[in-house]
Parts: sequence; structure tokens; C-alpha cells
Amino acid sequence: MMRLWGRKSSINVQKVLWCLAELGLKEGKDFERIDAGLHFGKNRTPEFLALNPNGLVPTLEDRDLVLWESNTILRYLARQYGQSKCFPTDMASQYQSEKWMDWQVGTLWPSLRIAFLGLTRIPEGERNYEAIRKAYQDSSALLTLLDQQLISQQYCSGNTFHIGDIPLALCVSRWILLNQTFPDQTGPRPILNNIDAWMKRLEEGTQYKVVAEKELNVIK
Repeated sequence: MMRLWGRKSSINVQKVLWCLAELGLKEGKDFERIDAGLHFGKNRTPEFLALNPNGLVPTLEDRDLVLWESNTILRYLARQYGQSKCFPTDMASQYQSEKWMDWQVGTLWPSLRIAFLGLTRIPEGERNYEAIRKAYQDSSALLTLLDQQLISQQYCSGNTFHIGDIPLALCVSRWILLNQTFPDQTGPRPILNNIDAWMKRLEEGTQYKVVAEKELNVIK
């Protein structure tokens, strides 16, 4: 049985949980999940650091293979357990998806993370609201690029759902929730109709529901 280390409120753990659900793999039956990180601790124990010297979640154990870095875990799960039934395997779809996964982790999240952590993890008296607002507005500008991509296709890699949609959608959901919860601190959120339609497709046509409840509570 696979073992997944990480708390359900983590965006990076949610990526993996969503992917596992798409593959039809169920917690308690196909994999074990161990709460770790933040108030759960465990991620600085010798046992955990032997698996992941970064001390971060998620970490996946699958027999003798140990993986960390959430997007890498998604790629592994899709290839090892997808068996062509869940995600497209043609070269064009795969690498269209891959580029958006790299964009999410290397471009979008570093900006959005400043606003997210600033408003949900840093004590109110220590917050830099100028930096938070700028980071949120920078993230909004970046998301217009995704919105433009979705003019001509339904998902990030084409007209079929792929793993690249997962990390993007989890960032977008936080972007929306931050503005709903802290509108004065984030400043206005632009209306991006193509992203809104894409999110609705994901909510109605994928296993997004396995993380949706935690998404709603993650800002609290």
C-alpha cells in the first residue's frame, strides 16, 4: 500500500489527493495518509527526514520508491497508475500539460504565495499589506495569461482534462477565496470569464470534490 505524508489543508498535498481520486485510488484501501506538517508536526522527525530531507509535505512512499515535490508525484502517479484511462498520453497533450505545471510552480505560485501566506499564516500585526496587495495583483495579471489560453480550449492542455489542470485550479481557488475573504487587502479581482467556466467544468466533471471542502476552509 502506498503511503502519503501530509495534511489535507496543504495545496501540494491536495494536488496529490485529487490525482489519486481521478485514478480511482482510495484512502484506507489503496493508500495510507499520515497527517504531517504545521500543527501535526512529524515532518522534522528523523523518520521523515530520512524520506524527505527538505522536511516538507507531501512525501509519497510507493514500495521502495520515495518521491517528494508535488508536481513530480503527479507525473509519477499518472504514468504508473493512469494506464491511459484517466489522462491523455499523446505527446502534445502531455507537454502542454507539463508546461503549465512548471508555470504554476515557478511563476504563479511564488507570487500568489506571498499574498496567501501573508493573509493566512502571518499574524495580523506583522503583515506587510503593501506587499500582499502587490503580490495579489501580480497574480491576477499572470492569470490573464491562463484566461487567454482558455479562449480556444477547455483545459490547460487542450480539450481534455489533464494533470496540469490540478495545480492550476488549486491556485485559482485560493486566488478567488483570498479576494472573497480579504477584499480590501487584495484589491479588486478581475473578471476572467474563461477561468470561471474552466473552474465550473472541473467542479462538475472531475474529482475536485475530494478537496473542495478543505479549499473552502483553508483561509480560516
